[in-house]
Formats: sequence, structure tokens, C-alpha cells
Amino acid sequence: MTHDLDTDIDIDIDTDSGRTPLSVLGLGLMGQALAAAFLGQGHPTTVWNRTPSKAEPLTAQGAQLARTVRDAVTAGPLVVICVSDYDNVCDILEPVSRDLAGRTLVNLTSGTSQAAREVAKWAAHQGAAYLDGAIMAVPPAIGTAKATILYSGPTAAFDQHRQALGSLGGSVYVGADHGLPSLFDAAVLSLVWSTLNGFLHGAALLGKAGIPATAFAGFAKAGIEAVADWVPGHAQQIDDGAYPATESTVDTNLAGMKHLLHESRAADVDAELPQLLVTLAERAVAEGYGGDSYAAIIEQLRHPMP
Repeated sequence: MTHDLDTDIDIDIDTDSGRTPLSVLGLGLMGQALAAAFLGQGHPTTVWNRTPSKAEPLTAQGAQLARTVRDAVTAGPLVVICVSDYDNVCDILEPVSRDLAGRTLVNLTSGTSQAAREVAKWAAHQGAAYLDGAIMAVPPAIGTAKATILYSGPTAAFDQHRQALGSLGGSVYVGADHGLPSLFDAAVLSLVWSTLNGFLHGAALLGKAGIPATAFAGFAKAGIEAVADWVPGHAQQIDDGAYPATESTVDTNLAGMKHLLHESRAADVDAELPQLLVTLAERAVAEGYGGDSYAAIIEQLRHPMP
């Protein structure tokens, strides 16, 4: 049975600071950064961790240490949890599930979209409003303009706690589907890892010729920046479902990919990455996209490789 957020619990605003009291569960590097950011913005902050000693830097800044999970959850209307995985979230909160009724639970744990949706159902069954989030920043950036955090779930819950969540950095609401922050996170990480792997492969290739990676770094940075400039145009083509070749075609890129594959094999560098590029481009050409822009490769990525 779900409960109405506005009737099950009175929202207690601290009369001295004008800030909503809240709790942070999980004090790894990210959890500590989250709690410190809330404290920095004047929020009465209760913290809990399985290892209480991790709270010492925060209690020195004014945080209240909860002896138990129940003490933390019942300390205020907003509960923020950031732990190792979604299974851990449930392990921690299940014993105090009844205490979540009428509160807002914000889960900033990294995980999959499926796990996020499952926890959302569990939280709703407990009568809690549930926001799932993805932190697009490293711990030192939390509380600054460099941090962006994506949120999904009930709009009313996000709006109610927008000010408090804004303590952590830029807050972006991406929709009601609880799985969306995890999907955005996975998409960005795909970009990050692909970019870094491209740099590492290039450094390995040049290293065979005695060129240090530091000599390649400047060229790599310029290449990455050039690709970044192409992204908005490619994104528009993807949304339009049309791929006019304004700069180069898949055919042209395929020729260059084959050169990269040859150089990799000749230098005895792992050729798996360039081979993947060639395979995708060849599939696109076989399906009639050879004269289109590189964005047409997405048609291959939308389906598993046969």
C-alpha cells in the first residue's frame, strides 16, 4: 500500500537555518562529499555508516552521527543513500522499511536501470517517494558548478527537495522513469571509455615507433575537441533519421579504418579495436549507408552484431 507524501509526515523545516533536515547513509568518498556539501549549505545533516569512524570529519563540521539506520532514516523527511550497489541499498533499508513511509528516498548509488526500477517499486510499496539519481562528477567536484546530478521519479518529490538537492551541484530532472539516470550514466561512460581506449590504442601504436605518449597528447586533445564539435550535428541527424554527408562519408572513413587496421597489425599492436571499427563500417556499407555521414553507423549499433 502506498501513502500520500503530504499526509503521512510533517515536513520539518529547521527554524534556525531555514533548511530541511536530511540524512546521508553511506560514507565512502562520494557519500562524505555529499554530506559535506549539504552541511556547507546549512542543512542539518545526520550521517550513518557501518564504520562510524568515517563520520569523524563530518561530525567535526557539525553533522550528527546516527547510531543506527533507523535513527538516520527518522531524522528528517529526506533520506539520501549512496553505497556500493543496489543490493546493499536494500540490505540496509529493508529492516527499517516501515520508517520510510511518507519520506523521500534519494538513491545516488551507481547501478543499472533495471535495478533502479526494482528499487523504485520496493520504495513505493513502503510508502516512500523515490528519486533515483546518477552523479556525473568525481567526489571533489560535489557542491560546485562542475558537478551535475541527474534525477528521475515523481516530479512533486523532486520539486519539493530541489533546493536541498541543489546543494550538491547542478540538478537535472530527466523524467518519471526511474531507470533514466542509470541509462544516461551508461551512455556517458560508453563515450568516456571509447574515447580513452582510442587514445590508448593510438599511444600504443606510436609507442612502437618510439614516440612517447606525451608527444601524442596534444594531438589527441585536438582530435577529441574536433569530434566534440561534430556531436550536435550528428545528434540532429540521428533524431531526424537522415544522414546527409556534409563532411565525409562512411565509405571514406572505412578506407581510413583499413589503414589503421593495417598499421596496427604491422606494428604488432592489438588490432581488436580497429577491426571492430572496420566491421561496423563494412556492415553499414553492405546495408546501403556508404554514401551517408558517419552518424549512419548508429543503425548498426542499434542491433546486436550477427
